[in-house]
Amino acid sequence: MSLTILFMPESAYGPTNNCIGIGDILRKRGHRVVFAAEASWKGKLEALGFEEDLVDLAPPSEEEQDAGQFWKDFIRDTAPEYRKSTTEQLETVTKPIWEALIDGVKYCEPQLKEIIGRVQPDVIVEDNVITFPALLTAGKPFVRIVSCNPLEVRGENVAPVFSGLPADDRSEWEAFRAEYDRTHREIWTAFNEWCVAQGTAPLPELDFIHEGDLNLYVYPEIADYVDARPLGANWHRLDSSVRETDQEFEVPESLRGDSPLIYFSLGSLGSADVELMQRVIDVLATTPYRFIVSKGPLHEEIKLADNMWGAETVPQTKILPLVDLVITHGGNNTTTEALHFGKPMILLPLFWDQYDNAQRMHELGYGVRLSTYGFTDEELTGALERLLGDTELRARLAAAGEEIRRRDGLRRAADLIEQAGA
Repeated sequence: MSLTILFMPESAYGPTNNCIGIGDILRKRGHRVVFAAEASWKGKLEALGFEEDLVDLAPPSEEEQDAGQFWKDFIRDTAPEYRKSTTEQLETVTKPIWEALIDGVKYCEPQLKEIIGRVQPDVIVEDNVITFPALLTAGKPFVRIVSCNPLEVRGENVAPVFSGLPADDRSEWEAFRAEYDRTHREIWTAFNEWCVAQGTAPLPELDFIHEGDLNLYVYPEIADYVDARPLGANWHRLDSSVRETDQEFEVPESLRGDSPLIYFSLGSLGSADVELMQRVIDVLATTPYRFIVSKGPLHEEIKLADNMWGAETVPQTKILPLVDLVITHGGNNTTTEALHFGKPMILLPLFWDQYDNAQRMHELGYGVRLSTYGFTDEELTGALERLLGDTELRARLAAAGEEIRRRDGLRRAADLIEQAGA
């Protein structure tokens, strides 16, 4: 039976790419896949074979915007705050992000209802961190995808989300939770009241999103938290969700050689911090290794060294199998994709759940977390040398990657969404 499946991802590249990967499988199975993505994605999803019925999260700009431009601008404007601790960022980064998200939800609620009326979906899939009431009140099976670190699903025996605190040391957990309560209680209360007025059930305590009828989260079993925070029967882990829509890639002639090949990306948002990008690049230029660099939206301002090749955007899922190590901001897509292909990581987190991923990889021994703005040249080059030389770790990760790929999270997600709509 052919289904009509409506995807609504967050405007950032991570969630949208995740939905593209799953949606592509469903489309190839004969289902109608419609994206109610944010308006700056116009044309980009249609080009991949999907229908577009897009929404505005704010009054439309008079100028054409790049995909996800709102969040790129937001990250650029708040970049100085990333030098603060995760506790300090609750007031100056995390709360403003929630406020911006809430504004977007309220602005697009009427549009979203109209889209649902036009599309008449059999299943609604949301990959975001915040509730859109129109998606819940449509009377259709609702699928929630968590493509952030799964600490987003809170529990007493796991570290608080966004904290980057260690799993085996609870000494700072309660202080962080108390500060989250202090900084977020007021906006959560107001948003909860508004959601209920739109017809939803009350939100879970201090959460900004409801559970779905079906809940999918993207994180490999080898890094998961379910031993400390069990989940209900309507929660399903996708060990990975790696899209198959990226273009093919060959290592450029200028970068051919025998030395280790490393991929460096701070993501579509983090790469907007040109000063940080250049600092890392200048240190990497002193090493004997080869580097592929995802330069991001301000690529013209970034200067690469002779041992590097890069572009504004690169086909990450085709590059990762070719490299020996990944330097990343710790975004959930890049972190889980690196594990999918069995690669060790150096992590330089900036905000949101990136700290949680960086800490998790560090405490499990799959990578090294460095102080993003405080690392010394020797710490970065030493971490590179240590991880590249750890043959036991690399063999262990390669074997783990084989098992993650065998589990095929992409098709598992498609199967579960189909079942939800049956």
